[in-house]
Amino acid sequence: MAALRHQKLPEDTNPKYMRIAAVLREKILSGQYAPGHRLPSESALVKSYGVSRPTAGRALRDLVDAGLVERRAGAGSFVASQPKAVTGRPTLGILMPQWESTEIFEKICGQLASLARAHGIDIAWSKASPPNLSPGARIKDESEQAERMCSDYIERRMAGVFFAPLELSKTQSEVNHRIVSRLTEAGIAIVLADRDIEKYPQRSGFDLASMDNFAAGYKIASHLLLLGCRRIAFFTKPYSASTVAARIAGMREAMARANVETKGEVIEGNPADAKFARSVFARKKWDACICANDRTAAQLLQSLIKLGIRVPGDLRVAGFDDAKYATLVAVPLTTIHQPGDEVAALAFEAMMRRINNPLAPSCAFLATPRLVVRESCGTYLPR
Repeated sequence: MAALRHQKLPEDTNPKYMRIAAVLREKILSGQYAPGHRLPSESALVKSYGVSRPTAGRALRDLVDAGLVERRAGAGSFVASQPKAVTGRPTLGILMPQWESTEIFEKICGQLASLARAHGIDIAWSKASPPNLSPGARIKDESEQAERMCSDYIERRMAGVFFAPLELSKTQSEVNHRIVSRLTEAGIAIVLADRDIEKYPQRSGFDLASMDNFAAGYKIASHLLLLGCRRIAFFTKPYSASTVAARIAGMREAMARANVETKGEVIEGNPADAKFARSVFARKKWDACICANDRTAAQLLQSLIKLGIRVPGDLRVAGFDDAKYATLVAVPLTTIHQPGDEVAALAFEAMMRRINNPLAPSCAFLATPRLVVRESCGTYLPR
């Protein structure tokens, strides 16, 4: 085998290992590397292309998986005797089983698919749970579906998976950790979308693409404080994602800096349960209620209307996400705009980085939140 001189990789946006594999694939399919020809070793590829050993190894493994190359123990990598014709298009998986109940996921999935197409990468994602299931059955189905999709992605040897960890379930931590463990053991790159698998403020060892939820909680609470609110509550459902805890922490930081005596009470429950809402809001008098997301805020608004509590006259309400229906509810919602396109772009960049360099340190890629002021916060009310 002739020694390789230093070579430049093709100029494109694909990870380096894909570009190395493409160069070798072209030489194999063109006949320059004939069946049985010994390919450059990992060390030779490292020296020739100026890449890391894991990157060179990944390029050769992909050719082995494609049936173009075979490894011989102690001898090296050789062109297969009967190479297959392949497209060489990598595939990324999207594992977001709760995307129908979280509007932001729909936008993230769509943008990820667009970015993948633009880069010549195939993409696959799971279907949502049947809409007619009860909440408990739906959550159970989503967990089982996530496990099935994990198995499918491993069997199909995905290059990477975008995973939005499950929430609103007692078993969510167990399921989430099991999924990332299985993907990791299969050598599949992981980028967490929107939320971590660990409780806030802890971080896992995986890349994360999300909105800066601490900054979002701080921003919306600061707005309410400027409007004269001093007694602010935070309404959330049990077993919510780590993003919610980050928003609560941001709210409390804003209140502490404003020298507000109360730290911001957290209310856990079902916002659509008018009886529960009555017991909560009859017990204490708050100036404002920040909800974990727009869905929770919309459900709470309906309960408040049934109770005769005026929004924003009696209680100011705000949410997160800037969902499509935020302007269609009884009182248009003040909210934090969730930059889904930006989160998707960050997730895609993180995935390309992770695939290109599996040993790179894990990072959190955070998009900046934006406040959207509407009627529910009562900006026009006297202070």
